[in-house]
Amino acid sequence: MNNNQSLKGDILIVDDTLDNLRLLSAMLSDRGYEVRSVPNGSTALMGVQAQPPDLILLDITMPVMNGYEVCQRLKANPQTCEIPVIFISALNEVFDKVKAFAVGGVDYITKPFQVEEVLVRVENHLKLTRLQAQLQAQNSRLQQAEAELRQALNQEQILNQRIEEMATIEERNRIARDIHDSLGHSLVALNIQMETAITLWQQDPSQAYTILLEAKQLGTNALQAVRQSVAQMRFDPLQGQTLEKAIASLSQKFHHTTGILPELCINLYQPLCHVMNTALYRIVQEGLTNICKYAEATAVKISIQSTQSELSLVLEDNGKGFRVDESRIGYGLQGMQERTAALGGKLEMSSAPGAGCRIVAAFPQLQNLNSNS
Repeated sequence: MNNNQSLKGDILIVDDTLDNLRLLSAMLSDRGYEVRSVPNGSTALMGVQAQPPDLILLDITMPVMNGYEVCQRLKANPQTCEIPVIFISALNEVFDKVKAFAVGGVDYITKPFQVEEVLVRVENHLKLTRLQAQLQAQNSRLQQAEAELRQALNQEQILNQRIEEMATIEERNRIARDIHDSLGHSLVALNIQMETAITLWQQDPSQAYTILLEAKQLGTNALQAVRQSVAQMRFDPLQGQTLEKAIASLSQKFHHTTGILPELCINLYQPLCHVMNTALYRIVQEGLTNICKYAEATAVKISIQSTQSELSLVLEDNGKGFRVDESRIGYGLQGMQERTAALGGKLEMSSAPGAGCRIVAAFPQLQNLNSNS
């Protein structure tokens, strides 16, 4: 409905009988409707194009162009096809109701007019028109909201995919650095052993042989480390398990190796994405490996907690500890820091000689790391 028109509705009356136009116009105007009157079909079509009404009262019997034809033209036009048309017919006229509804009419009134009947029929169809307009508006809003939601989901899926790709690349780079560092260290030691064996080969064959055996073990260790790193690049460390089950399996392996069963406490507000699960698993894995190698601990605790806005991982032991400001070559802290930083988190470590070690990885933007895709 046009905002410049009466709130009750804009009605166009089409009738070639002036008395009918005056009567209907006065009847509806007195009830607060905006009323326009035209005497023939061609004028009606021009008026509808210029200013579409909310309802049309259309006489059937008119010269040149009757009501049926006018209605057909209105319904054939996308700009006017939704305007309801009520036909006007005299009691003594032959009125083809089937044809009236077939060409698009919604109702009919007969002459002589009964005031209450006309008002009721007019208001009923105006209410239907308003309800249809409201329904269309709501449907349009729903479609827009759905489109926006789909766009947001698509953007989130693209973002999650990029995060996974970046994390995968970072993981491979990190493993490549580990291979380079560990293999380089082993090859340097191996080269030194081989040079020593060559030097002693003539003077002390027995000592040279012993050194060669040590060199062989260095080579075996280096090959095993390379294979393990390559395996990490190829396979999903969680192997389809939930984070809780994967950490529990890791703890059982640690228990089997060290005799220490870690104390677990995992409470997640909602499931995490694969990248986040992998990062947490790797951090715990590297931390347990370092505890096994260096800590001489008798107790280990693993805690993973999340809320709607943050996620934290705490790994602590009661081992011998160390001075945090000293170099810790081989401890694996760099790998844990890189994994945490790659997902926007921060890793902190606290330790002192004889006081064990506590590692905390905090991720404050959990809403970007959940599994919505």
